[in-house]
Amino acid sequence: MDQEQILTRISAMVDEERGLRDALQSGRIDSATEHERLTELEHALDQCWDLLRQRRAKAEFGENPDDARVRPASQVEDYES
Repeated sequence: MDQEQILTRISAMVDEERGLRDALQSGRIDSATEHERLTELEHALDQCWDLLRQRRAKAEFGENPDDARVRPASQVEDYES
């Protein structure tokens, strides 16, 4: 996944987060459903931000950004951009 694809995926997940919160407020989903999916999204977002950070660091230091790999959610949990 290149940088643009990662950013597009991040944007889509942020939009989905907003949609889930709206769906909860309007009663289309229950809080358990919202919480479960938000947890999944948060883990995926942490991984995307980490992958993006890895790619940028590799490029900055003259390495191949395509060598960056998705790390397990437990390893990148709570990453802040």
